[in-house]
Amino acid sequence: MSFKTKLMDVLGLNMKSNPISSPDDLAKMFGANAVVGGRSVTPLTAMQLSTVFTCVRVLSESIGMLPCRLYKKNGRNKEPAENHKLHDLLYVAPNDYMTAQEFWELLMVCLCLRGNFYAYKVYALGNVVELLPIDPASVTPKLKDDWTVEYSVNFKGDGTRVLSQDEIWHVRLFTLDGLLGLNPITYARKCIGLGMDTEDHGANLFKNGAVTSGVLETDEQLSDAAFSRLKEEFTENHTGLANVYKPMILEQGLKWKPTALNLEDSQFLETRQYQATEICGLFRVPPHLVANMEKMTLNNIEHMGMSFVNYSLVPYMTRIESRIKVGLLSEKDRKNHYAKFNAGALLRGDLKGRYESYGKGIQWGILSPNDCRELEDLNPREGGDIYLTPLNMTTKPEGDGDATKAS
Repeated sequence: MSFKTKLMDVLGLNMKSNPISSPDDLAKMFGANAVVGGRSVTPLTAMQLSTVFTCVRVLSESIGMLPCRLYKKNGRNKEPAENHKLHDLLYVAPNDYMTAQEFWELLMVCLCLRGNFYAYKVYALGNVVELLPIDPASVTPKLKDDWTVEYSVNFKGDGTRVLSQDEIWHVRLFTLDGLLGLNPITYARKCIGLGMDTEDHGANLFKNGAVTSGVLETDEQLSDAAFSRLKEEFTENHTGLANVYKPMILEQGLKWKPTALNLEDSQFLETRQYQATEICGLFRVPPHLVANMEKMTLNNIEHMGMSFVNYSLVPYMTRIESRIKVGLLSEKDRKNHYAKFNAGALLRGDLKGRYESYGKGIQWGILSPNDCRELEDLNPREGGDIYLTPLNMTTKPEGDGDATKAS
């Protein structure tokens, strides 16, 4: 067995030797159960709620599609640090079985469902050369008396080991103690549980018929046998969507009296809508990204998209970038290296708006033509690296000397 295979077995990452055999195994991977009103609310069951699933997916895929690169500062200039070992880990692949996109998506899923992400750091010649994700539920961080952090990791088949900060890369969400990130699912379990209850109510409503129930009335007394036969026949032929609008054959003076309530009157639809909006607020995802277009217009949807980047994604990106600098770079490299996600693609406007912006940037010397071509994924052109300066804005306008002599 190779060192890599043995290490993955110890970390619980080798699915061949540690398969997930049931949904309960997957639930344990993301945390213990939290029961609300008799319902078990776990990260796994919460993901069965469409709004939670979509919010987590939007956040994880949005971060996953953004390239993260390592840069080196040289005075006021910066350039990609492509020769640094960490650059390819962040930009190409953090390990042998994941791409960078898959890694960042998994990181975001763990933050959204558990509030913490952990990865084992593999070193070679003093540099981090691989990052291996660890099940969040198997790690317990502890702040020691000397203000250092240790991580108690429950390895599958190998007991519990205590690892230091040098061995574990820890990214955490909003925290109350500065060490352990808060679990959004745990703290919002009542909200999510109510959303799951409304979905169950809707499912049962359509399972038993698309209209609300009624009652069968008669002035006569039914025998036990007649009652059982009536109940069996009614359940078999007049419940469920397949039996909607089937005519009923009644006997012994039976009369059908509907007790239908309008769904709007029972506020069922409003409750579902409110819960979806509240869950979107929990994850700070604009409603239109989960297909809720009720209050969206052509005038505000672009601004909502920009708000999603600035107030939903940027806090995550800043959090991750800071942990890369502190947890993955050496003290020497921290002075002139930093990691940065490029969110420019998500902030781009339409073609007309971009070209108008490029024109102003070139006019005022902020951008060169080749800078603009690079932003559009076009090859540079000859002579396109010149930065223009408006004649009336320069400190030494051309021809001033001649004009002074002429006067």
